[in-house]
Amino acid sequence: MKQRMTLKKIARELGLSISTVSKALHNNKLISQENRDKVQAFAQHHNYRPNSIAINLKNRKSKTIGLIIPEIVHYFFAKVISGIEKVANSKSYNVVIGLSNESMEKEIINMDLLADSGIDGFIISLSKETLLNKDYHHLKECIDQGIPVVMFDRVVDELDSDKVIVDDKEGARKAVSLLLKTGCKKILLLTTKDYINIGKLRTEGYIEALNDFGIEVNDNLIVKVDDIGGMDEYQVFLEAEINKKLDVIPDIDGVFAVNETYAVTALNVARMRDLKIPDDLSVISFSDGILSQHSRPSLTTVKQHGEKMGQLAAKILIDTLEADEDQSIFTTHIVKTELVERDSTKKGFSGNP
Repeated sequence: MKQRMTLKKIARELGLSISTVSKALHNNKLISQENRDKVQAFAQHHNYRPNSIAINLKNRKSKTIGLIIPEIVHYFFAKVISGIEKVANSKSYNVVIGLSNESMEKEIINMDLLADSGIDGFIISLSKETLLNKDYHHLKECIDQGIPVVMFDRVVDELDSDKVIVDDKEGARKAVSLLLKTGCKKILLLTTKDYINIGKLRTEGYIEALNDFGIEVNDNLIVKVDDIGGMDEYQVFLEAEINKKLDVIPDIDGVFAVNETYAVTALNVARMRDLKIPDDLSVISFSDGILSQHSRPSLTTVKQHGEKMGQLAAKILIDTLEADEDQSIFTTHIVKTELVERDSTKKGFSGNP
């Protein structure tokens, strides 16, 4: 796919500053006629279109933050929203929320709509479709214009922005280590496709824990779910896959799921097969949400501290918005996870795995 022309690229190609290019495109008389003609001709030749998101953001200061999330009913995102609101309100900022519903197109549309409302900057967790397509032009154009963007949870290294994540790999390693230390020998991994960074990292943590215990990784014990479609479809697929694995490998005695929906699906399959939790099958989930706390039995989970992540993301963005100088250094901030033991795993082990 041909990349869009941006102000930064025009400036680099012509050996001019971004500010000069921007002024030349707006026919500012402070820029020489020669440079105005050169910039405008280059932009026309390369089909440059001004970024409406960045233009709207750059020209206004409304003390309003735009938050783009994949879904609002998810307990994790609800906690993140709570954290963002808490910090934003303490600094007299408003928060306006847009939902991508895992669609890249809706992600872009929401950014446009929020920009038209006078947003000063964005906090965003990328949609699965954006990650799948590896197309971040809408975010790059904002960043190229100097618009603050803070990513959380689902992030990509290709973008120069601050990021807030949890220690996904280490959290998964601790979870699988707990299963191994409480006697599990064959652990089924329920994870996402690798294009979703959090699923990929949690898979790496699973593998690392097995290596730590000298256990060979068995690809037949790894189920990768493509849940970009509707929930009903992937849950039917996941139930079928779990049943298939238990039919072929009946001595599976542990399950590590990279989210609580996958874990609850495993509990349902176990119940249908008359397997006792945790005596026959121990289950651990990433994400300590409502499902984990109120499932029967309650799920042992890796707690992500969503509210803390939201607070940190909001603080970073507001500090950037209120800084006197443009930001040039970006940082990835890591929030430590916590293992919460409940009834879906065996007792008898104490300490930090």
